[in-house]
Amino acid sequence: MQPEKNETRRAYIQRIHAVLDFVERNLAADLSLEQLSGVAHYSPYHFHRVFSTMIGESLNGYVNRKRIERIASILLVGTDRPIKELAYSYGFNSENSFSRTFKKYYGISPSRFKSEGKTILSKIGIEPFTIEKYICRIDNIQKWIEMNAQITVKELPEIKLAGIMHIGEFEKIGKMYERLMAWGAKNEVLPDSDFKAITIYHDNPGVTQSNRMRYSTCVTINRKIEADGEIRPLVIQKGNYAVGHFVMDAHDFPKAWESMHVWVLENDLSFRDGDYFEVYLNDHQSHPEQKFVVDICIPIERNDKIGEVPGNKQYSPCKGPTGPNRGPFIYHQLIGYMNEVRTFFQKAYATDFKLGSIYRGNSDFSYFSLKTEALKKQKLKFVIVFDHQLMQFRICLSGQNKSIRRQYWEIFKNSYWDKYRLAASIDDSLWIIDHLLADQPDFEEMNILLEEIETESFKFMDEIAEVLVVNQ
Repeated sequence: MQPEKNETRRAYIQRIHAVLDFVERNLAADLSLEQLSGVAHYSPYHFHRVFSTMIGESLNGYVNRKRIERIASILLVGTDRPIKELAYSYGFNSENSFSRTFKKYYGISPSRFKSEGKTILSKIGIEPFTIEKYICRIDNIQKWIEMNAQITVKELPEIKLAGIMHIGEFEKIGKMYERLMAWGAKNEVLPDSDFKAITIYHDNPGVTQSNRMRYSTCVTINRKIEADGEIRPLVIQKGNYAVGHFVMDAHDFPKAWESMHVWVLENDLSFRDGDYFEVYLNDHQSHPEQKFVVDICIPIERNDKIGEVPGNKQYSPCKGPTGPNRGPFIYHQLIGYMNEVRTFFQKAYATDFKLGSIYRGNSDFSYFSLKTEALKKQKLKFVIVFDHQLMQFRICLSGQNKSIRRQYWEIFKNSYWDKYRLAASIDDSLWIIDHLLADQPDFEEMNILLEEIETESFKFMDEIAEVLVVNQ
């Protein structure tokens, strides 16, 4: 590893360490994104990306964890201060919220931790952040880049666009492109050559909740336009961009964006306020391996380091027609897969189950429910969950409210029947008992995946139903 690379890494670590030290000294203060980004000398928009890349944990998650650990250390040595007072003094809005967060981290309530904390801590291993850990993490990402991407710095010209802005609901991106294409053809504003379809992300998904994320689906145009209903003119400003060219599967989008941010840091470049966007260069459905050919573009500041990076030239991406469903953000793809699962059950078992809508309120997971008349009477439901982070499909038994969930959780807990995983506690769990349907699913073989989910779901539902009948 080159000495100058180590020095660059250490410089970035020093800036983040300044933030970590500030957080440590001010856990009882209001630690806003704006304040902490100022400590790191980054803009708020970019700071969360840099922090997450280097620490491997979101800023909010890190601050909450440190606050929980500080309160735990106070409880451990003994204190006369009420737990409620400690919670409020360290930034929690309510005692209940604090208790839930504390229990997720340590597995027991704060009051129980006060008497059993030393035993609990002996079972928890917390690995400190070190430069060796960071370098290992970066080296792994760099190996992935070598195999999957070509990244360089390019000066992009100004790009005039027509776009539709939307907030949340990434699954609508395909329809938005369809409306754009129809409008463009009707008004004869689409260029005959060098046509591009582009998605601009106006918010940072690491900071903004998925249902509040603002984005624009765009197409290039050959002349100036005026706003026309939902369609408006946009411009991507001329400037320097880190441009990563990827040929990848849908599930690789998060890794691609992470690799881009690491590459910028590793090349000692600085992020610039501007549009982060994707340029879609193929119709993945026509690709022999269903892969996306995409350029991911991140604005960077001009400095002396740019001349040391190969490929500093005008941007000229591949030409060709662009389909309406090309290269959407990964969240849209995951919801799309979940929708295929729900559609399958709806078509095949509409007379057996009443299906709920797909829940999209959290970018980390989605789910939909299945109810029969018998379950409805018992105030129960089956729920198929897709964990976007772990890439797992699961099915669980849940209840209408906590009281119902506790009632049936006690039934399973007090029985000898342990075929499926029972929730450790019902206090903070929305499920009673669950079962893994598919781990690391292969979306290129969707028919096989649907069959696997169907088989495992009915195996679980039939066996759970037998227990429920016995205990009616």
